Amino acid sequence: MSSAAHFGFERDIVEIESQIARLREMAGKRGLDVADELRVLSAKLDVLREETYRNLDPMEQVQVARHPRRPYTLDYIGAVFTDWFELKGDRRFRNDEAIVGGWARLEGRSVMVIGHQKGRDMKDNLKRNFGMPHPEGYRKALRLMRMAEKFGKPVVTLIDTPGAYPGFGAEERGQAEAIATNLREMSRLRVPTISVVIGEGGSGGALALGVTDRILLLEHSVYSVISPEGCAAILWRSAEKRSEAARALRLTSSDLFALGVADEVIDEPAGGAHADPKATMSSVAETVVRHLDDLDTREVDTLLTERWAKYEAMGAWIEP
Repeated sequence: MSSAAHFGFERDIVEIESQIARLREMAGKRGLDVADELRVLSAKLDVLREETYRNLDPMEQVQVARHPRRPYTLDYIGAVFTDWFELKGDRRFRNDEAIVGGWARLEGRSVMVIGHQKGRDMKDNLKRNFGMPHPEGYRKALRLMRMAEKFGKPVVTLIDTPGAYPGFGAEERGQAEAIATNLREMSRLRVPTISVVIGEGGSGGALALGVTDRILLLEHSVYSVISPEGCAAILWRSAEKRSEAARALRLTSSDLFALGVADEVIDEPAGGAHADPKATMSSVAETVVRHLDDLDTREVDTLLTERWAKYEAMGAWIEP
């Protein structure tokens, strides 16, 4: 892990990683046998990494969910799915690169895959708008969902966005309407639907891909109506209160599972998804396939009834 890509709570982890790197470099230059020392340091590193990531506070969870080396939607598509065929454009305005979607196969099953896509560098982030979709991105997603419904194929969405783009042009073109339409139409799609929060699930920008039969969260992902920084700015007028806001928002996977929002939490390797992307993506594939197998046993009307009941059961109603 480079010094540019670690968090404050990982300081001790980075120090041991640096010791291991220096030891290997010294052994390579001088031909020394350092196997025993490396074994001790590696064991210490494994224990420290596991303990650290098992005891993250909510704001630290947010940091991990935003990690720049965390697998993104196209990484999952390349590693988990086969026969990927991307479909572009909303047929109204343009193609939004912040959302990608298309046909693919998951263990032989034909599915429509749709997800938010962030960039790895500044050029790519500008192209992807930092994973913040415009209304045409949500309209593209809905077009693809309706196509999946037409052919009777399930929809799998991968959620990873700070939120919908709040720019002037996006508002002019109907950002709120596009999101609201997706919420309504996803609630009545006549095919099985599964969403996986693979990183940051922010506000309506995430929910527009998240009204599904099953909501799965990676262990260190977050899902919230607003970012901790935004919440702190509104309630306390200070971003310094972001840790307090993160606790109050109940945005971690364990909180959301306890609240009945998440149907399952997918374990991540010690150190987070970015520490072992291959293992993470394998776990996601296995979990999605298992839930699709279960949903496939239901008649369409039963699927819709259970979907409505799922969302009606969330939260609490107070009547005067």
